[in-house]
Amino acid sequence: MLVIVGYIITIFSIFGGFALAGGHLILLWQPVEILMICGGALGAFVVGNSNKALKATMKRLPAVLKETKYSKEVYMELLTLLYEILGKVRKEGLMSIEADVDDPQSSPIFTKYPSIIGDHHVTEFITDYLRLMVGGNLNALEIENLMDSELETHHQEAEVPIHAVAKVGDGLPAFGIIAAVMGVVHTMSSVHLPPAELGMLIAAALVGTFLGILLAYGFVSPLAGKLQHQLHESSKLYECIKITLLANLNGYSPVLAVEFGRKVLFTTERPSFLELEEHVKQNKS
Repeated sequence: MLVIVGYIITIFSIFGGFALAGGHLILLWQPVEILMICGGALGAFVVGNSNKALKATMKRLPAVLKETKYSKEVYMELLTLLYEILGKVRKEGLMSIEADVDDPQSSPIFTKYPSIIGDHHVTEFITDYLRLMVGGNLNALEIENLMDSELETHHQEAEVPIHAVAKVGDGLPAFGIIAAVMGVVHTMSSVHLPPAELGMLIAAALVGTFLGILLAYGFVSPLAGKLQHQLHESSKLYECIKITLLANLNGYSPVLAVEFGRKVLFTTERPSFLELEEHVKQNKS
């Protein structure tokens, strides 16, 4: 929603300012130059990315229109789930969570937290490392190294669409210049026309530079920034899981392990100690 609001502000500010200065908006409508700029950028986008990157970018772009799902409530659900799982391990042993890990969709613990169980990747990340804790012979350092490697892979994959969109944004001003140059070439080949008509051709050529810069910095490049912000938010969720599980592996109680995980969250979404404690008590009751 904020993306649309931002676009509306950009459009009204720039085109409205042009109109208030006495400009005629119809002069900015140059469909041929739009075709050259957008078509050139699209072609470069296809050439510069693999089939995998193209699919990943198309899949990620609709997400920029959605509000973030990583709210304080989601983090409280996550931390409460981890507390309950680790509490069960502390009371009944690691083997007691084997059924929960093997089939989280049927687990009485996981199903209490729809925000977490509804995210396949998050659920898989939790259960994979709980499974290693149950059946593996790995120590905390080995699991931490494995987690770091997986999170690095997650980060690299998520950055593919970001770089692809950013490259398009970087190239749009150049395509705007190309369109402007083509317009100038057309103008120079029409010097026999009256001055008024030549002026219109020059104005149309200059619109190409304007459109290239506007599309780059007003529309496309901000999308790359939005995708980058979403990546940081999703990474923080996995980091919270990592810190909590490692703290438990290092011998800390579920209460302290969850506190370790709470501390790594961004302050805007981080629940207070008392808020989390109250949420845990409510789920227990």
